[in-house]
Amino acid sequence: MRLKTSLLKEPKHILCHRKKPWNIMKHQDLVSCVGWTTADELYSCSDDHQIMKWNPVTSETTRVVKLPDEVYPLDLHWFPRGTGGKKQSQAESFVLTSSDGKFHLISKLGRVEKSVEAHCGAVLAGRWNYEGTALVTAGEDGQVKIWSKSGMLRSTLAQQGTPVYSVSWAPDSDKVLYTSGKQLIIKPLQPNAKVLQWKAHDGLILKTDWNSVNDLILSAGEDCRYKNSKMGISFLRIQKWQFPSLELKMGISFLRIKNGNFLPQCSSHRQGWSYALEKPNTGSIFAISWSIDGTQLAGACGNGQVIFAHVVEQHWEWKNFEITLIKRRTMKVHNVINDAVDLLEFRDRVIKASLSCGYLVVSTSLQCYVFSTKNWNTPLIFDLKEGTVSLILQAERHFLLVDGGGLYLYSYEGRLISSPKYPGMRTDILNAQTVSLSNDTLAVKDKADEKVIYIFEALSGKPLGDGKPLTHKTEIVEIALDQKGLTSERKIAFIDKNRDLFITSVKRFGKEQKIVKIGTMVQSLAWNDTSNILCGIQDSRFTVWYYPNTVYVDKDLLPKTLYEKDASEFSKSPQIVSFVGNQVTIRRADGSLVHLHIPPYPSILHEYVSSARWRDGVRLCRFVKDQTLWACLAAMAVANKDMTTAEIAYAAIGEIDKVQYINSIKDLPSKESRLAHMLLFSGNTQEAETLLLQSGLVYQAIQININLYNWERALDLAVKHRTHVDTVLAYRQKFLGDFGKKETNQRFLQYAEGV
Repeated sequence: MRLKTSLLKEPKHILCHRKKPWNIMKHQDLVSCVGWTTADELYSCSDDHQIMKWNPVTSETTRVVKLPDEVYPLDLHWFPRGTGGKKQSQAESFVLTSSDGKFHLISKLGRVEKSVEAHCGAVLAGRWNYEGTALVTAGEDGQVKIWSKSGMLRSTLAQQGTPVYSVSWAPDSDKVLYTSGKQLIIKPLQPNAKVLQWKAHDGLILKTDWNSVNDLILSAGEDCRYKNSKMGISFLRIQKWQFPSLELKMGISFLRIKNGNFLPQCSSHRQGWSYALEKPNTGSIFAISWSIDGTQLAGACGNGQVIFAHVVEQHWEWKNFEITLIKRRTMKVHNVINDAVDLLEFRDRVIKASLSCGYLVVSTSLQCYVFSTKNWNTPLIFDLKEGTVSLILQAERHFLLVDGGGLYLYSYEGRLISSPKYPGMRTDILNAQTVSLSNDTLAVKDKADEKVIYIFEALSGKPLGDGKPLTHKTEIVEIALDQKGLTSERKIAFIDKNRDLFITSVKRFGKEQKIVKIGTMVQSLAWNDTSNILCGIQDSRFTVWYYPNTVYVDKDLLPKTLYEKDASEFSKSPQIVSFVGNQVTIRRADGSLVHLHIPPYPSILHEYVSSARWRDGVRLCRFVKDQTLWACLAAMAVANKDMTTAEIAYAAIGEIDKVQYINSIKDLPSKESRLAHMLLFSGNTQEAETLLLQSGLVYQAIQININLYNWERALDLAVKHRTHVDTVLAYRQKFLGDFGKKETNQRFLQYAEGV
């Protein structure tokens, strides 16, 4: 991936001196700030006091307005277009900060709506929050101020002795990040809330940005470095550049840093590897700005020019296909098996694409194209409601489009299936770690309360099960749905902020959710596309859970169903990109991709079990002679109530006590009793008791509680059904007698008097 840059032949920002007739000459003056209104329209401000409008498609440039001579622009930020598809009434205006201590609210047509005296000295930065309800400014006087959208002062958030060079809003607009010398400070808007401060650089910090999608903070300073941080924890310290960084901006999936007259393009993930480096001949670049769709970039240059760049050579891979974006509107498809090459031409600029499950889904600025990998010549095309698609997720039967207006599930025939909604939905901050899609289920992590996951039925868009969201005890970082199996057995795996990995069922009807931890210190995870196998980077190991459902069947068996490999070769903080077939693709910290193969036998075993071919499963395990595979078969057999196969598998791994218990279950007279004891074998005591009581087997329900030493519950059942009270008391007396104890429980003493 790289950027293709372009410049007009002549700079448009020119300063003319007319004080002396013999000194009439043109000076190219620096452009100080730029900002996109739409994907095809850019505004720029310069020290020549002009505001210019640019169209990079037609290369047209027009002057919007000439500012007063005392106004030297420093920063520009457009009013947000709106969240949740609701357009703001003020969206056609922007804030412009200047060196005279004022900020100006200017309309798109160039009319100065209001000028406000804000700071003593230059106003170095001004930023609208994401909702457009507040404006923050930072000045040379060391003050950070919050203003209403009409320009009325609300509060002075901070006051210090050094200039504040940069300021950014938190994604939820409840905190502000600003610079203080070598320090970064996060200050909440609430008066008595805790302030977070840490040393981020060895030199003066000049620029910051806070990514609303992955919550990462980026900073750059005079120590010629930039860093990725998250709430005070620095993840990345990049090597020194030649010059201090003057500007940086995070896009949807990558960031740009202005460093002297260099334009490095880097990943916006925690690793921050470098994609490409451009060296335009434009002098220093004082400001950069991403377009709304994240595919174009503009830079304010020191020689009076505005540099434009767009992303090319993006790559997508799936099985034997490699796809490359070679131009704005052209993709190249390469089949590595037969070396066939196809070119895909589009009417408009490509914004987003996804390749998986046998389909290529491409979103342009106006339309969506769906190609089958079997036929590249006849795509299905339909119009988009809003062109700024920020995320595409694919499942076997349908795909999800996320744009500024909402979530949309489409079939591969182009039919709109559903459009799920939830309270406080903000689609601009969703990414592949916070949204997951399967054939029948959609899961979305809530941003307002990060402990909550909303789960929807894919076909209807309605909440799944009892309608209540899934709630965890701590904040959730990443979620993933399994891809195969029945809807009633659908599982979701998620990592919380402590880096613990949990798994739970998505379908619940009034039952208490059973969330089980299956891993610790997990950095990244992914489900297999063809079977319910889960993989993850766990501390210094690469781990594969061949059958994660084991934790619900026989928790003690789970460690025996794992495949583990040393992950030190993947360097620090690797990320799993995909898990297709038997191949896992992992991205290392330097951006390189590593392909790892796992044994194919667990996938084959999953296929046999899903079609109830138990004999074939046993034959496979005997052929492979692997204890891990036998353990998986044992858990699968218990989960599917196949006692014969379970007995064989447990015997193969030496679990003799469980073999004996399974034999005792097979000897039970009634079907209900056998099912209840299978539930008991899996640790589901409550469900086993309920099944026995519904079948009228009261004594067996009492007996399983006695066997588990649940004396209180056994007595409750006996009293409630007026039977076997004496039996419970006798077992209790024998139990206490074995340990030489006397009865002290008043209930048991009371009922003992009446027997």
